[in-house]
Amino acid sequence: MANPNAELSCVVFDAKEDIDIIQVLKAFHLVNFAHQETGYSSPTKPLEGENLMEVNKELVLAFYNQRRKQLLDVEPNKGHRALVRLEEHFNVEIITQNVDDLHERAGSSNVLHLHGELKKVRSTIDPDLVYKMDGWELKMGDHCAKGGQLRPHIVWFGEEVPNIQLAAKLFRSADCLIIVGTSLNVYPAAGLIHDLKPNSPIYLVDPNEVNVGLLEGVRVIQSKASEGLTKLVNELLKNNLSLI
Repeated sequence: MANPNAELSCVVFDAKEDIDIIQVLKAFHLVNFAHQETGYSSPTKPLEGENLMEVNKELVLAFYNQRRKQLLDVEPNKGHRALVRLEEHFNVEIITQNVDDLHERAGSSNVLHLHGELKKVRSTIDPDLVYKMDGWELKMGDHCAKGGQLRPHIVWFGEEVPNIQLAAKLFRSADCLIIVGTSLNVYPAAGLIHDLKPNSPIYLVDPNEVNVGLLEGVRVIQSKASEGLTKLVNELLKNNLSLI
């Protein structure tokens, strides 16, 4: 029997915030944070984008090398696996602000990374030159095909979010939205909510109390991501696969 929900699109916005490299540099007292407009500045210019590599290349590379190494010991949790189960019944599109590959390793087919990917690197002279990493360590002197130093394939503060338009397109086609963690006040990602079709069901999973503002029809599941997603997916599948 054909699945009547197979064409229904459910967008999952994994909006949990990632570790900020700028805060790491601040902890090492490598920058002066005195810029009143952005909150971030170096003694000579705003600390953003490629300026991070100028502050301390070795520390920036070491920070992400350590995170890649740690990722080798991390496994997808039951929340990741719950979304794979949901994909068996719906067209599930995951938009994530996290830079790990846990959704992919869990088995999700459609994952769009807004803030880059930890296991990829790119050229400092041509951002279109992106490479998958075989191991966990990126070193000074590792160059792209054009001779430029490779850097983490991460969207840093002040840089454009290349996939934001693709994310907006997915929001516009969604029949249901699941938000994991809250980014309702952090732009540009927060603006995606306005691309959703009117009256679409919205589920928000977050362990904290969340102010949904003027958004209507939002069901808040106050729980950690792994438990909340498992509960929500179980309910959706139990209730005859109804999104409403």
